[in-house]
Amino acid sequence: MLSGRVPAHETGFGPYTVLDLHDLPEDGKGFELEDGWLIEVAAVEAEAAVIVCDGGDWEITTPTGIRKPDVLVIPREVARAVIIDESPKVIPGGEVLLAAEVVSPGSSSERTDRLRKVGEYATLGIPQYWIVEHQPEPRVQILVLEGGGYSARPVVAAGTELRAVIEADKPFEVSFSPAALLDF
Repeated sequence: MLSGRVPAHETGFGPYTVLDLHDLPEDGKGFELEDGWLIEVAAVEAEAAVIVCDGGDWEITTPTGIRKPDVLVIPREVARAVIIDESPKVIPGGEVLLAAEVVSPGSSSERTDRLRKVGEYATLGIPQYWIVEHQPEPRVQILVLEGGGYSARPVVAAGTELRAVIEADKPFEVSFSPAALLDF
């Protein structure tokens, strides 16, 4: 790290640089740098104008308050507007294209992730909600919004391939094995 330089991904503010990209785990594998933004490769290949955010610094509004999904996908223009505003990074929940939560079995947030957020995110109209587990083995439950509520797709476990289409300005497919989640 350069003297006095704090990488953008640590502050949560862009624009990002090539140094920020390479400061990410595995030198930013899975991301490209475009106009100062870190863009997931799948979205770039599909030419979708989205940002994949880790929820640590990004929050969304819900009918009950503020939530911090572990991962969320939002339109690039929504992210830019929030950053330009220089306020806390709070996204209107209705702008979220995908929210994902990593569940820790037995944690105080497990019930909230599995029950309460399902209703809140459906009410907001978030098209997909993924519930990710890493114990006893990696698996992902994909919930897709249909008719005002979520419909569950079959759980995708380690040893199989998750395939999902994210509806954005240009829909794009995400695919990976849940076992790969243990690499992060």
